[in-house]
Amino acid sequence: MSEMICSTCMYHCRLKAGQTGKCRVRKHVNGRIICGNYGKITSLALDPIEKKPLKRFHPGSHILSVGSYGCNLSCPFCQNHEISMKTEEEVQSVYVSPQSLCEKALQLVPYGNIGVAFTYNEPMIGYEYVRDTARCCREEDLKTVVVTNGSVFLEAAAEVMPLIDAWNIDLKGFTDEYYRKLGGSLDMVKEFIREAVRHGHVELTTLIVPGENDSDGEMEALAAWVSSVSPEIVLHVTRFFPNWKMTDRGPTDVNQVYHLAQIAGRHLKYVYTGNC
Repeated sequence: MSEMICSTCMYHCRLKAGQTGKCRVRKHVNGRIICGNYGKITSLALDPIEKKPLKRFHPGSHILSVGSYGCNLSCPFCQNHEISMKTEEEVQSVYVSPQSLCEKALQLVPYGNIGVAFTYNEPMIGYEYVRDTARCCREEDLKTVVVTNGSVFLEAAAEVMPLIDAWNIDLKGFTDEYYRKLGGSLDMVKEFIREAVRHGHVELTTLIVPGENDSDGEMEALAAWVSSVSPEIVLHVTRFFPNWKMTDRGPTDVNQVYHLAQIAGRHLKYVYTGNC
């Protein structure tokens, strides 16, 4: 077969043998689309659960946070661009099997660890590793958390959703235009959020970027929609700081972050500010 189409996300990359998709992870090998970063770890840290951020899921606990490389969005302000925007050849990684990662998480239980969080880069483009590790964690009564942009089709997510205890999903903004700038699809993320709520605890993060998604009307629409899915969903309204390719503007005004959080609070029970 000369070409295969990857069906994991909105790009539908057409890949010749040996080619890797825009995400830098999905790869055409021997007539199959495989997860090229399976078990290839670039980052490992025991973090407070609140750092994910998760405010209403086992507060006060810690979680073993793990990252690989690659992402299928192109956010110009990415704070983890050193790994998310890189290929395998451009990063240093160590192979850690799902079983070994689960064992490491168990060793850290005496230090307050409750499980494994997939974060730092985009975990769902390598969903097979998330799935297999989550199965190991469930057998050991450990929790699995995923921090994601929610930009994959539900067919891929279906293998993972029932195994995940908590999600933090980036809801970048609430216009199709803004998502197109970032290389994504608002409808895809909305569909992902609706499905995630059916399976586990969900918190959302919206980074407020000056001049992009910081209007009262957009936050009003965003919060109203989230409430229509479930008023119990937690929303983090977070302050932007210049990073990577977006250094043409200053940090978000703190008062604007608080103001937008107040608007969101008209619709949602749990709204928190971040980076303020």
